[in-house]
Amino acid sequence: MIPKRGADFLVEAFEKQGITTVFTLSGNHIMPIFDALIGRDIQLIHTRHEASTVHMADCWARLKHEVGIAMVTGGPGHANAVSALYTALMAESPVVLLSGHAPNTQIGRGAFQEMRQAEMCAPVCKASWTCAGPEFLAADFKLACAIALSGRPGPVHLSLPSDALEDSSQKTQSTIASPDAPSLNVLKVKEPSAAVCESITAALQSAKRPLILCGPSGAHTFSAELALLENALHIPTIAMESPRGLADPSLGSFSEVIEQADVILLLNKRSDFTMKFLSAPPFAKNVSFIQLDSDLDEIERTKIAAQNRLPLSVQADLLPSINGLLQAVSEKKSTSHNESAWYDFVKSAVRYRPAEWATLKSLQDNVVHPVNALLPLQVILDSHPDSVLVSDGGEIGQWAQACLHAPNRILNGVAGSIGSSLPFAIAAALAKKDVPVVAVLGDGTFGFHSSEIDTAVRYQAPFLAVIGNDACWNAEYQIQVREYGTARALGCELLPSTRYDQVCMAFGGVGELVNTHDQVLPAALRLHHAKLPACLNILIEGAPAPNLKRPS
Repeated sequence: MIPKRGADFLVEAFEKQGITTVFTLSGNHIMPIFDALIGRDIQLIHTRHEASTVHMADCWARLKHEVGIAMVTGGPGHANAVSALYTALMAESPVVLLSGHAPNTQIGRGAFQEMRQAEMCAPVCKASWTCAGPEFLAADFKLACAIALSGRPGPVHLSLPSDALEDSSQKTQSTIASPDAPSLNVLKVKEPSAAVCESITAALQSAKRPLILCGPSGAHTFSAELALLENALHIPTIAMESPRGLADPSLGSFSEVIEQADVILLLNKRSDFTMKFLSAPPFAKNVSFIQLDSDLDEIERTKIAAQNRLPLSVQADLLPSINGLLQAVSEKKSTSHNESAWYDFVKSAVRYRPAEWATLKSLQDNVVHPVNALLPLQVILDSHPDSVLVSDGGEIGQWAQACLHAPNRILNGVAGSIGSSLPFAIAAALAKKDVPVVAVLGDGTFGFHSSEIDTAVRYQAPFLAVIGNDACWNAEYQIQVREYGTARALGCELLPSTRYDQVCMAFGGVGELVNTHDQVLPAALRLHHAKLPACLNILIEGAPAPNLKRPS
C-alpha cells in the first residue's frame, strides 16, 4: 500500500465535510492536494487569478448556504487572494481560504515564498492560523469550516505548510486542531432566552411604527426564515446588504421611512456607516433600538452609538434569534402587529420607482440611459423561478439594483468593492445549473477579471454579462463633479471604443454591441439562448446613481 500523505488526510476531510467543489489556482505548495484529489468526487474549478477563487467561493457559499472553499498557493498567490476576503467578510459569507505555505521546518530561514500569511489575513477573517503539522490537517479544516458557519458567518483562513501536505509518516490524525487555532468556545451557539424573546416581541407589537433590520446574511442565507418572521409579526423586515445602506436603490424610498420608526430591532445588523451610526437624523431622536447580535464587539459599538436609546441588547446568533421570536409570537393570542397601515406604508416605499422611468430617454445621441438598458432584462430574470442577478460596479451597480430583481441576488455588498461580478457569475452558473444568470457591471469593472471568461468557457458556465459602457469610472467622476466641479474632474476616463463584447468572443464566448434602447432585449435574448458566456456591451449615458424619493 502507498502510505497516505497529509494531503490525503486533508482530502478525506473535504469529503467528510461534504465538499463537492473547490475553486483554485495551482502553484508549487498545493500540488500534493491536486494529486490527492485524483479519483475523488470533488471538482476543481481552476481560475485565472487567485482573487477570483475567493469571489467564486463567496458566491457559491451564499447561493448553496454552505461553506465555500478557495485554494491557492503560498506567497504571492496567497497575497493575491487576500483582498477578496474583505468582500466575503462584509457580506457575511462563510468562505474558507486554504493557502499553501512554506515548510514548517524552514520557517525563519528564508524559505521559498516565505510570508507571514496568517497575520496578513487576520484583519479580514474571523480566524486565521497556520497548520502545525500533518496530524492536524483534518481537525484544522473541520474547525475552519465550523467557524466560518458559526455566529455571524464569514471567511476563515488556514495556511497549509508543504511539508505537512507531503508528509507520509502515518502520524495519527489529531482530534484537536493546531496549537495556534482558535478555541472551540468560538463555536458555542448563542441563543436568546424565552423571556428576552417575549420582551422583544411585546415591545415591537406595542410600537406604532416598528421595524426589523437585518444584515447581509439575512438577505442570502436566512431570507426564508426572515420572511416567516415578517409574516408572523406583520412588521416590516428589511435585510440590508448595500454600501449605500439606507439609501440602497433596491429599497426604493426606504430612507424616508427611517425617520418615522419608533422601535427598531437590529437583528444581527451592524450599527455602522450603512446605518449612519444611528445618528439623529436620519433616525428620530426618541427612537428605541433593540439589539440581538452574535458579536459582543458589535453590541458595545451600538451602545456607544445609540446611548440611552438602547434599552435592550443581547448576544445571540441570528437563526436562534429568529426561531426564538417566532416561538414567542406563536405562544401569544395576538400573533401580529395591528398597525397594517404602517406595514403597507413601508412596503410601498420599498417598492417605489419613479413613474417617469417608463418613458425615460437618454439626453445624448447613440447611447442608452441606464434605465432603458436594464429594465428590459427583467424578462430574462422572470423566465425561471430560481434566476440569479449579480450586481457589481459603482453607478451602474446601483442602477441595476434599482431596476432589476431576482429570486437570488449576489452583490459586491457592504464592502463597496468592485471587480467580483464575473467570478460571481461563473460560480452562480455552476451552483445553479440551467438557470439564467444576469451579471451587471461597469466598463471599469470588466477589466479586473475579464480573463475569467476563459474559466467560464472551460467549465461550461453560461451567463449574460451586461456592461454599462460609459467610458468612465463614473462613481469617482460623480464625486469629482459634486465636490470639485466638472472642470476639475481628472483621471476617470476610459475609451468608448473598447469592444468588451469582442473580448468575450476571443475567449470563446459570444457578444454584441448595442447603442439604442430598442436593441437591448433582442440582443440580450440572442446571447442568453446561445448558452455560452456572453457579453452585452451597451453604450450608456453616464448618469449618477438614482436617489429615490417619493414626491411630497
